[in-house]
Amino acid sequence: MISSHRKLAPALLIALTSAVWIASGIRLTAQTGPRTASLTVKITAIRNADGNLRVALRSDENTIVQGRTVDIDPKTLTAKVVFENVPEGSYDVAAIHDENKNGTLDFNDVGMPIEGYGYSNNPPKRPGPAPFEETKFALNAPSTSIEIALIYWP
Repeated sequence: MISSHRKLAPALLIALTSAVWIASGIRLTAQTGPRTASLTVKITAIRNADGNLRVALRSDENTIVQGRTVDIDPKTLTAKVVFENVPEGSYDVAAIHDENKNGTLDFNDVGMPIEGYGYSNNPPKRPGPAPFEETKFALNAPSTSIEIALIYWP
């Protein structure tokens, strides 16, 4: 009887070791799910403290992942917004200075914006929206900060 227990001991040890190894692998997989990041956006070059800023984090030109409406600091004419728990990937940020708080970027009679706007990577001023390929950036660090300088047309 004792010899049969001694023969079972190595098999039992292997089974327990395998079970622990498999369980730790399952727990490790669960802990390494999609990694997320925090993105801080500072917005500068705001011409006045009227209204607020509408800021959108986008995964492409047509998909808003998160959006925020933020107040403007009247002393510094800047604003800051933080997007939390964003899955790592490629994004851009678009911002408008909604001076009259109507929720949209307003245009004059000839189609020129009369409120400020800006994008990540600060593309140059030109008619029409900046292409996503020019404004996108990789969000792959636990904490990332970017700055957007708003553009105004005369």
